[in-house]
Amino acid sequence: MESLLTSTAVVALAEIGDKTQLLAIVLATRFKRPWPIVAGIFAATLANHFLAALVGEQAAFLLDGAWFRYLVAASFIVMAGWTLIPDTFDEDEAPRPSRFGPFLATTVAFFLVEMGDKTQIATVALGARFESVVPVMLGTTIGMMIANVPAVFLGNEIIRRVPLNVVRTVAALLFLAIGLWLLARTAGWLD
Repeated sequence: MESLLTSTAVVALAEIGDKTQLLAIVLATRFKRPWPIVAGIFAATLANHFLAALVGEQAAFLLDGAWFRYLVAASFIVMAGWTLIPDTFDEDEAPRPSRFGPFLATTVAFFLVEMGDKTQIATVALGARFESVVPVMLGTTIGMMIANVPAVFLGNEIIRRVPLNVVRTVAALLFLAIGLWLLARTAGWLD
């Protein structure tokens, strides 16, 4: 349960203002059909985050040792800094409505845009930390949906009303706390 809840909180906070959230707004504006977009976000996130959590879990299994746990802790600390950097999104990256329907366009775009994104890397780290693919994948997917579904339905209103700097700071502090906790635990400072 800890892996599910931690994964949900980390990704929901980290995703605010992320380029995939901006992509959700662009797709909602272009297609004006929110439910296929929400379904596409869900499908792409399940696939992408399953693979990321699997990579993390397998890395933890294959690379078991204190140095690997230090690396995972450091990755959370690095994620804290990365979270403070605002993402940008170029509308030219999104597929054109005339070429794809909203579900397929969203699924493909979200899957590709999420590659190498901070939430995908966080999912790898969470998979390594908890060594559990399904709860991490479900948690990160729920977190992604918590952050992006309102963006699909409310779009630009959210961007104008939510203080993104505060949300980024809270997400960065969460990443930092997890990283420091893992570091202290690996060093033997916590039982």
